[in-house]
Amino acid sequence: MDQVLCKEEPTKEVILEAALDVIEDRAISGTRLRLIAERANLFQSNIHYYFRSKRELLLAVQKKVLNRCIEIRSALEQEAEDTLDAQLNVFIRQKVEFIRNLRKYDYAEIDFWVQARSDEDIRREFKRSFQNWRSDIKDILRPHAPGAKEKELDLCAAMFVSLLEGATLQYLIDSEAFDLDNYFDAARDAVKARLALICNPSI
Repeated sequence: MDQVLCKEEPTKEVILEAALDVIEDRAISGTRLRLIAERANLFQSNIHYYFRSKRELLLAVQKKVLNRCIEIRSALEQEAEDTLDAQLNVFIRQKVEFIRNLRKYDYAEIDFWVQARSDEDIRREFKRSFQNWRSDIKDILRPHAPGAKEKELDLCAAMFVSLLEGATLQYLIDSEAFDLDNYFDAARDAVKARLALICNPSI
């Protein structure tokens, strides 16, 4: 392996991207700092310059994954029209980008969800992320559901998050199971139908 000299200090970004590659290949349970160093073409000591332990590195990777979601959505929001469909599509397009082009981010997210069962710091970060996700969706739904109670919007937002995440879990295992675009069209329609029911219970 051709390694860079220690004086050519690697950036955190190189290390984090290499960690994502290793997690995609080996899962978190099989991830080792040695493997990350090899993937990044670095000495393991370079990694310790930025991260004191594997756990500290993994927490940084988790934040990178969550922040990447936000970055993509923020960019999409800049070009989205101010309609319910367009605003819901921001979340859908971010998820499709992960599934189709940035799969290692989705694989890492799933693996971190498993780790959250036993790691309180990872669990806390996930909880905060999901809360923010639901809150952002509620902000989109609220103008289209005048008079709706907060608990009704909470449920609608949670349902949309489940539909988004459910696509990842199914599609990454079996990409032939369903057409991804059709799935998300149906997911958007389901959220809109629920919103219509909230606004007009007599339907």
